Amino acid sequence: MTGEHQTLALLLFSVFVAVTLAITTWVSRKRRGSAEEFYAGGRLFSPMENGFALAGDYMSAASFLGVTGLIALFGYDGLLYVVGFLVAWLVVLFLVAELVRNCGRFTLADVVAARMRERPVRIAAGTSSVTVSVLYLVAQMVGAGSLVALLLGGTSEAARAWTVIGVGALMVIYVSLGGMRATTWIQIVKAVLLLGGTIALTALVLMRFHGDLDRLLLTAAERSGHGEAFLAPGLKYGGDWTARFDFISLGLALVLGTAGLPHILSRFYTVPTARAARRSVVWAVGLIGGFYLMTIVLGFGAAAIVGPDAVRGSNAAGNTAVPLLALDLGGGAGSTGGTVLFAIVAAVAFATILAVVAGITLASSASVAHDLYASLRRRGGKPRSEVAVARVAAVGVGVVAIALGLLARDLNVAFLVGLAFAVAASANLPVLLYSLFWRGFTTRGAVWAVYGGLVPAVVLVVLSPVVSGSPDSLFPGVDLQYFPLQNPGLVSIPLGFLAGWLGTVTASEVPDEAKHAETEVRSLTGAGAV
Repeated sequence: MTGEHQTLALLLFSVFVAVTLAITTWVSRKRRGSAEEFYAGGRLFSPMENGFALAGDYMSAASFLGVTGLIALFGYDGLLYVVGFLVAWLVVLFLVAELVRNCGRFTLADVVAARMRERPVRIAAGTSSVTVSVLYLVAQMVGAGSLVALLLGGTSEAARAWTVIGVGALMVIYVSLGGMRATTWIQIVKAVLLLGGTIALTALVLMRFHGDLDRLLLTAAERSGHGEAFLAPGLKYGGDWTARFDFISLGLALVLGTAGLPHILSRFYTVPTARAARRSVVWAVGLIGGFYLMTIVLGFGAAAIVGPDAVRGSNAAGNTAVPLLALDLGGGAGSTGGTVLFAIVAAVAFATILAVVAGITLASSASVAHDLYASLRRRGGKPRSEVAVARVAAVGVGVVAIALGLLARDLNVAFLVGLAFAVAASANLPVLLYSLFWRGFTTRGAVWAVYGGLVPAVVLVVLSPVVSGSPDSLFPGVDLQYFPLQNPGLVSIPLGFLAGWLGTVTASEVPDEAKHAETEVRSLTGAGAV
């Protein structure tokens, strides 16, 4: 990329970082320092504000960079991510949003612990939430590295490494100083920028083809080198039975995983009532639905205008398809329009990454402080402030995410998020649904549901082609591949539900009918909700 690209994009990055740091500083001066303020922003956000923040949290680097890249490279099969990410919100809307807002206080563990023995349940749910958050963070770090590698010409590994470290440092600052209120406003600003950028690019793609979607798809198929197969199922997931099972596994993980994502669940606590939580989701579904429809146009647009070979040449996983498309739509390399559009899109993608990592880091640090620290600290010792512990935890989570982000820098970001969704659907969703809807659920069942989904999901990822045994693995020189699927959801999600049922039916404890009745009334009516 030329010096103008670098200068302009870096200038726009700097403007966004300066604005978000100003928001964080402003909020930190107004903050009261309470746990409710730090974790939930004082529960003062309106449904529309929270809806934009939810959309901002959800429309991550995986959506903007990874999904469009997968559509550009694999056509129809890349659409699975779009469908899965969007359909997932129906599960959130109908089964989770209002009930979680009424039953919990700050985290997933609050919902489960309302009718169980607190300590084992909080340790299990906290461990699971941190694991999911770190996996999700890694995907954002990889997206940041890919973006800056493209911006700087793709030659400097050191630049990618320093970018990942810089993003990690910024997310720690946002969370430590500003808490949920600053994070929410950063999400809202980012959602507006991302939707604006996506609308502009989609309009330019459609103008290039005079609004003729047929011509767009046929041109994409022609340039793909696969012909009509590019527009039909099977290019990525139809080669053999293993690929087809991978397809089912990924679909299950995407549809069921959203309802178990800690940073999405924590957003429902930032509004005053359950009704506001539901209305937030309606806003989010509208915004996210529009966004994903546009990513389909951008993915096929990148295939038709840039070409899959050029996309793959820039980044093997396809993470740079959108910036390359912007460059071409603006007039090509060296043109003023191309330079400006490329820089704007790169800055918006970078803003996306910064905002999402702030939200995830806050959710994981809340789990560490509110669930793990509160349960594991020694009795009789001098308790530290939960908020102080959460700030320290944000640093620890940031360090782990940076290290893993450097390791996984060549994997597709949408694919990495698919793994996080699989772990969330395997460990968090079973315990959440059983707690809300099963009268006879017990503490042992809750603990078994979490670990019965979490451990198999993580172990199967370690034993899968993602980690070793193929040229595209994290460790291509090692072969520990014993599980053929790249996504563990098909096996680990049923195991999570099965373990929860088995733990409950083999437990000697008698379910507390009174606590279940209290939880049920609270979840459905909001009586006694925080």
